[in-house]
Amino acid sequence: MTLGAIILATLAAGIGSVWLAAALLRLGLGGRGRVGPQHLLSLAAGALLATAFTLMLPEAFEGEAGARSLFATLLLGLVFFFLLDKAELWHHGHEHSAGERHLHGHAHHGHGHAHDHHHGHGHGGWTLLTGDSVHCFGDGVLIASAFVADMRLGAVAALSVLAHEVPHHIGDLVVLRHSSHHRSAALLKVSLAGAVTALGGLVGYYLVGIWDGALPYFLTVAASSFIYVALADLIPQLQKRLTAAQTLVQIAWLALGIVAVTVIGSLAHHGH
Repeated sequence: MTLGAIILATLAAGIGSVWLAAALLRLGLGGRGRVGPQHLLSLAAGALLATAFTLMLPEAFEGEAGARSLFATLLLGLVFFFLLDKAELWHHGHEHSAGERHLHGHAHHGHGHAHDHHHGHGHGGWTLLTGDSVHCFGDGVLIASAFVADMRLGAVAALSVLAHEVPHHIGDLVVLRHSSHHRSAALLKVSLAGAVTALGGLVGYYLVGIWDGALPYFLTVAASSFIYVALADLIPQLQKRLTAAQTLVQIAWLALGIVAVTVIGSLAHHGH
C-alpha cells in the first residue's frame, strides 16, 4: 500500500506539475488580476519551509537519533545541495526568470530568451533536462522517505514538491519552446524528466527499507532539501522592488503556503 501511494504521489508531483504548468501557460498565466509566477513562487516557498520545519524535522526528532547528529545531518544536507547547485543540477533560477519575462511580455522578449537559452541550456535543452532529472530523482527519494515515516506526511511532502515544481516547469517549457518551437516536444521532454520522480520514489522506498534505522536521517536530508530550495532558489527571486500593495500580496501568498501546510499537517496528526 505504501509503495503504491509513493508511485502515485511521485507521478502526481513529477508529471502532474508539468501538465499543470502547461495548462497555466495556455491560460495566460500572469495577466492583470490573475495568478502570476511571483505568487506561485511565494506559495511554494511558504509550503516548503512549513513542511520542513513543522512536519519533517519534528518527525525526525521523534525518532531514536540524537539531536546533535540530526543537526549535523541538516548542516551536511544544506552543504550537499549547495554543491549540487554549484554543479547546476539543483538550481532553477534561470528558468524562472525566463518564464517570468515571457509571461509578462517584456519588450526585449526575444533577446532575453536567447540569453537564457545560451547560458547553460544549449544542445536542445539537454543540459536543462539533465539537471531536471537529477532534481526530480532527489524529490522522489525525499517523498518516499516521508511516506515511509507517515502516509499523511508523505502526501503533504508531495504537495509541497508539486507547488515548487509548477513555477519551475513553467520556465522549463518557455525555454524549451523557444529553442525547439514545438510545444508538444517541449512538453514531452519535461514530462519525461518529471517521470524520474517516480524512479526516485522507488529507490527511496527500498533504501529506507534496507536502512530502517536511518529514517530520521532521511527525513532530515529531505528537510534540508526543502529549506535550501526555498531560501537559496525561490525567496531570492522574490527580493525585488515592489509597491506596498504588491509586497502585501507576496506576503499573503507566502503565508498561504505556510498556513495550508500547517493546517493540513495538524489535521493529519490529529487523525493519526
